[in-house]
Amino acid sequence: MLIRLKSSATQHQYRELLDYLEREGYEVKKYSTDESVCLSILKDAASLDADDVRAFDAVEEVVDSRPPYRRASRALKPEDTVVDVGGVPIGGERTRIIAGPCSVEDEGQMHRIATHLGGKGVFILRGGAYKPRTSPYAFQGLGEKGLKLLRGAADSQGMRVVSEVPAAELIERLDHYVDMYQVGARNMHNTHLLKALGRTNKPVLIKRAPSATIEEWLLAAEYVLAGGNPSVVLVERGIRSFARHVRYTLDVSAIPIIKELSHLPVLVDPSHAAGRRRLVPPLAQAALAAGADGLLIEVHDKPSLARSDGAQSLDFDGFDELHAALQSLAAVLGRPLD
Repeated sequence: MLIRLKSSATQHQYRELLDYLEREGYEVKKYSTDESVCLSILKDAASLDADDVRAFDAVEEVVDSRPPYRRASRALKPEDTVVDVGGVPIGGERTRIIAGPCSVEDEGQMHRIATHLGGKGVFILRGGAYKPRTSPYAFQGLGEKGLKLLRGAADSQGMRVVSEVPAAELIERLDHYVDMYQVGARNMHNTHLLKALGRTNKPVLIKRAPSATIEEWLLAAEYVLAGGNPSVVLVERGIRSFARHVRYTLDVSAIPIIKELSHLPVLVDPSHAAGRRRLVPPLAQAALAAGADGLLIEVHDKPSLARSDGAQSLDFDGFDELHAALQSLAAVLGRPLD
C-alpha cells in the first residue's frame, strides 16, 4: 500500500497518521518524490483498510493494488482449491453434481429422490429444511424434522448432505445432520452468519445474492476464510436484470472471471436462474462449457406437487436426460462427471 500525503499536511497531522500505523503494527517507510511525500507500508497490510487511512487529514491518496479479498485471491494461492465434503471432492479434475429437491417434504419423497440420484452416481444430496421465503405464507420447511429425513435418505445411499443454514444460532443444530453448510442468496450479506461459519470445520457453500457484484461475493467468502475455515465453494445462481422471461439472469461470465480472480471452486445453480425446467438443461451445459466445477440441480419425484419451486425442478426422466448430456459434455471438456 502506498500513501501519498497532502502538500499542506502539518507535522501534527502527519504524526497522527504515523502513530496510528505504528500502533497497528505496520512498518512504514517515508520517501519523497519531486511532487509529493509518500509512505510505503512494508509489512503485510492484509488487515489494513484503505478507507481507514483515507480518513486522516494528512492523506491525499491511497494506492492499494491488492484485492480486498486477500485469502480468496488467486494472487495469494495460485493453485486451485479442492474442497472435501466428507470425502467427496469439489473442484479439481472432476465435475460434481449436487442434486435434490428444493424442500424436504416427507420421508417417502426423500427416499425416492435419494435412491434415484444415488443410482446415477450423485454423491451429494441437497434439500432445504429451513426455507427463507419471500412470502411469510409460503412453506417454510420442516425444520429439524426435515434435517432428519434428509440425513436418513442420504445415508441409505451413502450420500453426503448439504442444506441451508439461515441463521448463526442454527449452525449447531445443523451440524448433527449436514456435511456442508449452504448460505442462501438472501444471507450472502449476513456477516454475523459468515463469521460464525468461519469458526466451523465443515465446508461452506455460498450462493451469490441477486444484486451482488463479483467483488462483494468474494468478500462474503473472505469472511469465512478469515475466520479460519478454508473450505468455501461459490455458487452462481443468477442476478437481477431487465429480463422478464427468466426468474434471474444467469451470469455465465462470472465463472471464468472468478476462475481468474480466485482459487475457490465455482458451481452453478441453473434451476434458480431459469425458474422453468425446460431452460435448466441448456443453462447447465453452458455453465460447464464456461468452466464451472459442477452444478446444483433441483430434482423432485413429482414436481407438480412440490411445495416449493416445482416449476424449475426436473423430474426423474428430465434429470436422466440432462445427466447423459452432461456426461458427454464433461468427457469432451476432459473433466469426467460425478
